[in-house]
Amino acid sequence: MVAPEGLERANGNLWSAEMVANSFVGPPLGSLLIAAAFALPFFFDAASFALSALLLFVIAGSFTVDRDRAELDGKVDWWGEIKAGVLWLWRNPLLRVMAIVLGLLNASSMMVFATFVLFAQEVLDVNALLFAVLGAAGALGGVLGGLLSPRISARIGSGPSLTVTFIVSIVMSLVVGLTSNWVVAFAGFAAFTFAATLWNVVTVSFRQTIIPDDLLGRVNSVYRFFAWGMMPIGLALGGLLVSATESISGSRELALRMPWFVTAAGMFVLFLYAAPRLTTAAIESARAARIAAKKSSVVSPGSSEEPELSTEY
Repeated sequence: MVAPEGLERANGNLWSAEMVANSFVGPPLGSLLIAAAFALPFFFDAASFALSALLLFVIAGSFTVDRDRAELDGKVDWWGEIKAGVLWLWRNPLLRVMAIVLGLLNASSMMVFATFVLFAQEVLDVNALLFAVLGAAGALGGVLGGLLSPRISARIGSGPSLTVTFIVSIVMSLVVGLTSNWVVAFAGFAAFTFAATLWNVVTVSFRQTIIPDDLLGRVNSVYRFFAWGMMPIGLALGGLLVSATESISGSRELALRMPWFVTAAGMFVLFLYAAPRLTTAAIESARAARIAAKKSSVVSPGSSEEPELSTEY
């Protein structure tokens, strides 16, 4: 639906709209509905899905993709589909690095959230209201990130934009881990979410550009399986880290701060790995090659030669 050159702006607007609706509109609206009638939010939720389905029907245009495979009997080769997605992702050097880095970044980030409630209560000394305010900080950073990320990427380039996400995340992890002031933590959470949104706008737009249309769903599913699949591992490691630190040091406060320090260290190592690989030159070269291939139709989207295209980047 969006031309390659407009993807970053479209994704940024999309993330901002989702963040506003999910974090600023949804919760208070839900509170009002539940105050009126306990079951009302569930009916409202169902109606929202019906409206969403209706809106999908009014989108004009055809977005089907030609597939070079026989489906006359209605059967799908699930293992073959998965294999195609895995192989295409693995053979693309940039997407492979992005998937590995994102998975490990998510694992590192989740380490701090395993015991975040305890950290907020015992270290930041916040009550229920201030804890909700801290949650709003992440939403605020996400909205600003969605609006400003396309401009940042256009001004400094894709590679430096990803570098910014690392630097901000590393610094803010250290700041939050060291502070006992909830206001400082609020700023840290907002900056952290801003950086995460910047990463998403740049990398998701890049994926949408270079992955062949008929493989987009399969490659994205493999990419997200690794990225999201590392989150529960990070949560488990975070809990174990706090428990082990408290047992060894005898300090509850140090134990609750430790995940932030380990997260910062892990992100720094990932930055050293990613920085020389995820450069503006590499990203824009891959993007230009794919756009040129689509326009010239030298290689059709459904041909078996598509995966080989990525190995030349």
